Amino acid sequence: MRSTRGVSDARGVSDARALGGARSPRGGGRSAKAGAGAVAVAALATAALAVAAQPVGAEPAAAETAGARQAAAQDRADAGPELGKCGTGELCLWERARFKGKPRTFELRGVDIESCTPVPGGAAVESAANRTGRPVTLYQSEECAETAEFDTYPSGSWTPELSYKARAFKVWEH
Repeated sequence: MRSTRGVSDARGVSDARALGGARSPRGGGRSAKAGAGAVAVAALATAALAVAAQPVGAEPAAAETAGARQAAAQDRADAGPELGKCGTGELCLWERARFKGKPRTFELRGVDIESCTPVPGGAAVESAANRTGRPVTLYQSEECAETAEFDTYPSGSWTPELSYKARAFKVWEH
């Protein structure tokens, strides 16, 4: 491969810039992005060679497996909370944030539309998923009093952490 350092066309544009690459401050033709890509490719190639050099049936080194587990855990943390299980046509409420704890599931056939429905047993919930096809309002008050906190969530919303403990809800017509 020929170097593009200092080579310009008639307009004074270096070969790298003419091909869409960015010029580095030192005048070279390689962009920072291309350099980072080359480093990533080299790291992958090194890892592949290390795996290929192991005898057939050999266990990977403990450090490699620990590193892979740590990377997988970081990927899960970066992805955010896992959604709880909530079927189509249901309102699902969990006792704890991030869809943890005992789930409570409600279907439209068991709920009076536009009526206040307290969470059974006087429980409070901290996360919710609305898959009813209708808007749902969650209330801090078990009587759906609008003097306490309340918020309306559209169908299809998943809320891993409510800003208050909800004790009742209303499902709206539309």
